[in-house]
Amino acid sequence: MIKREGHKTLIEILTLLQLLLIVGVIVYLTMNMIYLVRIEPVYSEIHDAPMVSVCVPARNEERGIQACLQSLLKQDYPNFEVIVVNDHSTDRTGELIQDLAAHYSHLIALEGEPLPEGWLGKPFALDQAFKKAKGEILLFTDADPVFESHALRTAVFTLQERNLDAMTWMPKAEFGSLCEKIVQPVIFGFIGSLTRFRKVNSPEHKSAMGFGAFLMFKRSAYENIGGHEGGKADVLEDVLIAKRLKKSGGKLLVADAKKMFSIRMYYGLQEIWTGWRKNMFLAMKRSVARALYYIFMVLAFLLTPYLILAWNMIAGTDVWWCGFSLLGVIMVIVAKIKTCDELGLERKNACFFPIGAMVMAAIMINSMIEVLFYSRTEWRGRTYSAE
Repeated sequence: MIKREGHKTLIEILTLLQLLLIVGVIVYLTMNMIYLVRIEPVYSEIHDAPMVSVCVPARNEERGIQACLQSLLKQDYPNFEVIVVNDHSTDRTGELIQDLAAHYSHLIALEGEPLPEGWLGKPFALDQAFKKAKGEILLFTDADPVFESHALRTAVFTLQERNLDAMTWMPKAEFGSLCEKIVQPVIFGFIGSLTRFRKVNSPEHKSAMGFGAFLMFKRSAYENIGGHEGGKADVLEDVLIAKRLKKSGGKLLVADAKKMFSIRMYYGLQEIWTGWRKNMFLAMKRSVARALYYIFMVLAFLLTPYLILAWNMIAGTDVWWCGFSLLGVIMVIVAKIKTCDELGLERKNACFFPIGAMVMAAIMINSMIEVLFYSRTEWRGRTYSAE
């Protein structure tokens, strides 16, 4: 009898702690989203439009390079160039770039130089593009986003209107396979929760975030921080260049730009795994404690509420404790539905989030092992030291 009472007491304590954690996370997420800036399209004319150089690194991107470049080349902005660097691709990327260059005079196609010692591939490709760029404003992007025709006009207007030194945009996420719908929303939600929008958009705070799909700089600000050469060995080059900008006193805006461009980052589980593995533990600043803490928080929010509810029901605890446990589950479901709405997913996909949380935890652990035990990270057929 005493053992049974002790068992029920443990369940009740865990139920209370679970509910408090859920409430705390939801309050934090709600407060954080209040400060999220959402970019709306701008169609008005920009007088004395400054020249913009769009810099695109491309390595084995035959799947999406045409759609990306065509969307950039068809911008309604009056004064821009697109510079794309074929970074030693082994597929048809180079051929596809040359085909487009033959039809668009404002597309500059470069063949990448051999990768020097001490550089990572993407920063070096972007550095090569920068050295050819003529623009007063520089936009660094990837080879797979697809842009709306008003994106560049809106970006320049926003940069000028807010008197910014740099700006980074979050795209609309596209999902194809079931694996993408299971795992990617959890990871995107996790990244969003770590991005403290009030702090990253405050000139008074050193917190920063960068998204490689869209990083726009005033040329003077970019040169002032040493450009990509200043972070030539950074795996997290987008985040760290933003941090250098903020550290130098530059004014940065991090914003939601779903109406400007979209991206399907990875196709299927294998790409998701290798894509996030390369930088997930590095984003935790190589801290095992930090990584384990976030693994715990993700699982405790998305998985364990259901386990606690089931435990209460099986153990036959009082109706109040079952009710508290059920309330926690309902709150989590509402939060997951809100996430689906934000990402443009059907709400039924919310039921997959617990599975996505477990996969994300496994990727984080794998990323930790790669860095701590093998001192390496791999991407696009290249393996780099993670020392």
